This record gives sequence, structure tokens and C-alpha cells, in this order.
Amino acid sequence: MPMLSPAISIRRNIVAGSREQLSNLAIELVKAPTAETMQLLAELDQALSGPYSAEQRHALSVEQLFQPDIRFFQVRVDGVAVACGGIAFLDGYGELKRMYSRPSVRGRGVAKALLHRLEAEARDAGLSLLRIETGMYQREALRFYEGAGYRRCGAFGPYAQMPPQAIETSRFYEKQL
Repeated sequence: MPMLSPAISIRRNIVAGSREQLSNLAIELVKAPTAETMQLLAELDQALSGPYSAEQRHALSVEQLFQPDIRFFQVRVDGVAVACGGIAFLDGYGELKRMYSRPSVRGRGVAKALLHRLEAEARDAGLSLLRIETGMYQREALRFYEGAGYRRCGAFGPYAQMPPQAIETSRFYEKQL
């Protein structure tokens, strides 16, 4: 397993076109669940609970997120936790896990900064392929990943072994790094 990267801070203005400029964005490695992390994950779970049946939600549990083969990050803007996401290191590829940003920061470069960090983690670990499973009703997420160079692919890993009804609302993407 590669060495863990330290937290990074990015002090900058996000590119023009954002609803509001962000001047203080920090991405930090989270080694154990915190109250802030739990709140972000609860918000994500709430967003996913409406359009998807229980068997169509494939999110890792909190316990699964904080295992040695996963690095999980939290993004702060002006000291407030506003986004999270992780990367699971699997056999030959990385899988993005539990990506979420609060609606108040969407379109302001937060998710893009986090995705760049996760992609860097994958490259630093010697991986050249990243994948993600997301839901068909997460239209903002679909546009975001497609805009970041991710392309549709077939079910992979454990998803490929699931019954069709369990993944009928799933959308699978991958990106060569």
C-alpha cells in the first residue's frame, strides 16, 4: 500500500463563471469518522434514499470506508466541511466512493478540486484507471463526471455479479489517467 498523502490546502480563487469565488479551500485526509463526516454522509444517504430502492443503493458503510484499502477525504471551505469522497484501491483500478458536495457549493469548483485530489491519489498509487458507480437520477453527478473525462462503461467488479434489478438504475463510468 502506498504512503498516505498529507492534507493539502488550496488558497485560491476558483475560475470565473462560478456563482461565488472561494478563497479558502482545504482537502484533508480523514482517517476515522468525525461528526462532520457523518453529517455529510447522512446528507448523501438522504439524497439517495428517495429515487432508489434499498437493493439499488450500493454505498459503503461508514465502517467499510475507513479501511486500509480506502482513502477518504473531506473538503472544507472557510473551515466548514462541505464535501467528501474517497478512493478504494482495488485489483488494477481505483473506485471513487461516496462523493458528495453540499448543494450550496455545487458549481464552485469544490467537487472538481476533490476529484483532482482523488485522481492524484490513484496516480501516486500506480493506478491508471479510475471507475465509479453512480445513479441514473443523479443528473448533476452524471454531467460532472462526463465533463471530467469519465466515459460510460459496463458493470465492473462486484456490480457485474449483481442481479439486473440491483443495478438497473446504476450508471458506470471509467477514466484512464
